[in-house]
Amino acid sequence: MLALTKQQQKDLQRLEQLRPIDDDFMRCLFKDNIPLAELVLRIITGKKDLIITDCETQKDMKRLGGARSVCLDAYGTDSDMKKYDLEIQRADKGADPHRARYHSSVLDIENLHSGQEFQELPDTYTIFITEEDFFGMGKPIYPIERMNLAAGSFFEDGEHILYVNGEYKGESDIGRLMHDFNCTRADDMKFELMAERTRYLKENPKGVSEMCKVMEDMRNETLKESAINTAKRMIAMGKYALEEIVSISGLSLDEVKELQADKN
Repeated sequence: MLALTKQQQKDLQRLEQLRPIDDDFMRCLFKDNIPLAELVLRIITGKKDLIITDCETQKDMKRLGGARSVCLDAYGTDSDMKKYDLEIQRADKGADPHRARYHSSVLDIENLHSGQEFQELPDTYTIFITEEDFFGMGKPIYPIERMNLAAGSFFEDGEHILYVNGEYKGESDIGRLMHDFNCTRADDMKFELMAERTRYLKENPKGVSEMCKVMEDMRNETLKESAINTAKRMIAMGKYALEEIVSISGLSLDEVKELQADKN
């Protein structure tokens, strides 16, 4: 057996403490696991007969040139072609209502193509599971809907936003689900589908390997993002040659040229 590097040892120690409500664990939790996605969405939406036909993790969406891209934690479609964006938000900043609005709008752009009528837009559900009670009212779920204020009725445009309180406890299904989302050990979980997947990712050699790869990828993403931000600052200052930006940021010349073109 090959000796583990210090980083690999740290990753294994960190893996023991990861929960479903952590981003890097979430990436693997729903990957190729429609039954688990279906269970979670049935509980959150209250649709007991919900059938999920497709679920994709880390779904990149960018349909408009120059628009900010979005990478969805879990993106699902049901048997009625309704769309679901399930997001984990550990910090209040990430759960800002404007972010929920933007995610919802991205789902619309992604799902209406040239030549289609507006009425063909599918219903969309943007779901934020927040580690803390974002609205501080002790509710398990906060449904956000547009209203016709003059008529006192729902606008019924098919857009739905739900905030799920990750702190909520209780013996209801949503309380038990939030308990599982905050567990580090499969044996402590209430739902067998959640426990089974967690046990695979933490105890099965193949699952552990998947998780270690995800943690490595996330480190690389963070380094890449830092390099891009450095290059953007240098470009904005307007006093550095392209070669200097490449040398300091670590990006390729083509990447720096692309960032410069975007600025212009």
